[in-house]
Amino acid sequence: MGREPQSSDAATVWAIRISVALVFFLTGIDKFLPGSSIYWIHVFGLIGLGQWFRYFTGVVEAIGGLLFLIPAATKVGAMMLGITMVGAMIVQAAVLKHQLDSIFPAMYLAGVVVAFLKLRPI
Repeated sequence: MGREPQSSDAATVWAIRISVALVFFLTGIDKFLPGSSIYWIHVFGLIGLGQWFRYFTGVVEAIGGLLFLIPAATKVGAMMLGITMVGAMIVQAAVLKHQLDSIFPAMYLAGVVVAFLKLRPI
């Protein structure tokens, strides 16, 4: 468990891990930053669950990204991020009625799936 694929070189494996971690960590933290949070406050206000959900989502994204860095925890991180992106797609399409905007979390989801599959032991 947690063994890296032998067919990939270590630099590629770590580049994938760091890329996913960086994207999701920064996306999660962005929900807390003073300048960016104005946008997120608005979006999560439209969702209607309260601002606690913005904080929760930011924490899940940041932790999921960090877990992607740890070989033994990559599966857990990928699952957290995948579920979060599926939820974001559903919210965009069904709650906010912005079906085309669900493309963005779908692209993030595709990136997580491709990265996870690339990192799986062969």
